[in-house]
Amino acid sequence: MPLMDEETKQEVKKILDSLESEVKIVFFKENINCPSCPAAEEFLKEVAGLSSKIKLEIYNKYIDEEKNAQYAPAQLPAIFIETPHSGKRVIFYGIPAGYEFVSFIEALKASSSGKPELEQETIEKIKTIDKKANIKVFVTPTCPYCPAAVVLAHRLAIANPNIVSEMIETGEFPQLAAKYQVEGVPKIVINDKVHLVGAQQESAFVAAVMDSLSV
Repeated sequence: MPLMDEETKQEVKKILDSLESEVKIVFFKENINCPSCPAAEEFLKEVAGLSSKIKLEIYNKYIDEEKNAQYAPAQLPAIFIETPHSGKRVIFYGIPAGYEFVSFIEALKASSSGKPELEQETIEKIKTIDKKANIKVFVTPTCPYCPAAVVLAHRLAIANPNIVSEMIETGEFPQLAAKYQVEGVPKIVINDKVHLVGAQQESAFVAAVMDSLSV
């Protein structure tokens, strides 16, 4: 069953066909303990079918051991948006549905161009990061404020190869949400040290990333 109506498909197709370069989507699933994997796979196949600019690769975490070792997905379903600009650092855990479809499309665009839309001051600060940083953004599909946090986190990951950004769909990973005490979304966790709740200004977000490296 198609997940997008015809009008939406045509709008998405225009966006994808206008990407500056090809984008590879790498999807990891399993067949037993991942109830949302089939829907995620159907969603990605539908998106990839709209444009030759999108290349979809599908792997089973427990069968395709070599690929699993290369990408090391922490949760399933896992979606990696990969280009020479983004590497394996732009990640979606769970289906980017609802409002998160916006952050998914933005991830494709920014990864394709390698020119994330960031303030010049942000770019200069992010360039100085020489330690590994991990940004987790917990979201729900019905949260209108969540995409902005995910988009910004992914843009930072594209801007610096030391940063990895993960969207985590809270409803699909309740144990993870409990571990990180997610009571409201967006919940942003940086290096498992700095916790932010709610939409953040770009300057505050970057300051939190820098703070997490000095804690």
